[in-house]
Amino acid sequence: MPDMLVNLLNLPPLEPQILSMAEVGIILRRAQPFEITQVRSFVEAHFSVAWADEISVGFANKPVSIYLAILESRIVGFAAYECTRKTFFGPTGVAELVRGRGVGRALLIASLWGLKELGYVYGIIGGVGPVEFYESAVGAIVIPNSDPGIYTNLLN
Repeated sequence: MPDMLVNLLNLPPLEPQILSMAEVGIILRRAQPFEITQVRSFVEAHFSVAWADEISVGFANKPVSIYLAILESRIVGFAAYECTRKTFFGPTGVAELVRGRGVGRALLIASLWGLKELGYVYGIIGGVGPVEFYESAVGAIVIPNSDPGIYTNLLN
């Protein structure tokens, strides 16, 4: 799976993403430090322990570098940035219950704005699966010769 590059100077505006989520009852917001257990539990239950470990770094960042999608007081999606490596977006995931509603796109855009606010001009999406999604959502391009990238020689 290749890495992708995103020009953070050309991001879609964030406010419409927040408003469109609110219209369907989903709150999009930054995680709070005291929510680490709940967020890790969601990530472990729906995705993997490895991803839960990876996003734990985001809770040590100030501000916390994890965005959440919340529906009826329950986490239904997350996106992390500046956890795996500097300028990296990910991991990210959306519960099956709300897939196809734009939640992933909204979380992506919020996180990339977070990278931009840190002063970066470009962001890296590491080890992507859905290349077409990132191309259409934020104009990301595949980085040549980036597969397998940092996700190689991993522990089992």
